Amino acid sequence: MKWNADLYDSKHSFVFQYGENVLELLNVKPGEHVLDLGCGTGYLASQIKAQGGIVIGADASPEMIVKAKTEYPDVDFVVVDGKSFHFDDPFDAVFSNATLHWIKDADAVIKNVYNSLKPGGRFVAEMGGKGNMAQIIAATTTVLDKYGYGANKANNPWYFPSTAEYTAKLEAAGFRVTFTAHFDRPTLLQGGRQGVAKWLNMFGPSFFKNIPETELKQILEEITDILEPDYNKDGEWYADYKRLRFIAVKE
Repeated sequence: MKWNADLYDSKHSFVFQYGENVLELLNVKPGEHVLDLGCGTGYLASQIKAQGGIVIGADASPEMIVKAKTEYPDVDFVVVDGKSFHFDDPFDAVFSNATLHWIKDADAVIKNVYNSLKPGGRFVAEMGGKGNMAQIIAATTTVLDKYGYGANKANNPWYFPSTAEYTAKLEAAGFRVTFTAHFDRPTLLQGGRQGVAKWLNMFGPSFFKNIPETELKQILEEITDILEPDYNKDGEWYADYKRLRFIAVKE
């Protein structure tokens, strides 16, 4: 998936703004070596550095890394694939915000994180959890079926596990899970009614592969109509986010 890094920052900044709260779980100590896995445009990596961490920001998107290097030239950034990365020097902590649900091969990324940590190192992350965006996904599949694009449902790019499912994977890899939380976090969409289409165009374009632009506009309108009773709160539109947070320690 090719990311529009400028649009990500200007219209979907809630991704890293909510992530600031996850940094409290990381509780970075001065001098700790930290990998920010899925760093996006680099804001949270810059915050880790500001708190005294020695940080490397890593992301699979070259577009995001170009933007990050421009915005935060004093931070080290690299392009890596979460399913296959390796670093010669181990980290005290691996941090990740809003990235792991994009990697369906969870076992691979967990193994890579484990191998990248020092003994006693910690893996601190937040991702979409079970039920995340269930309403928008259901509305999208309903309208795709209506217009004869039901096959596009197979293009769902996300993996939203339950607490038990992801904890089991972490433990199988050798981690000791010391904290988990799965919670609702209604998330304000920028742009009011138009926020639904903007969100889908940014994060879920794979659903609309090979759909003509003329049809796509109507499809997005009908998805929005279905969501309005639940999403529209006195003119402000909130998406049905459910988040999974955890801390896991390498034994």
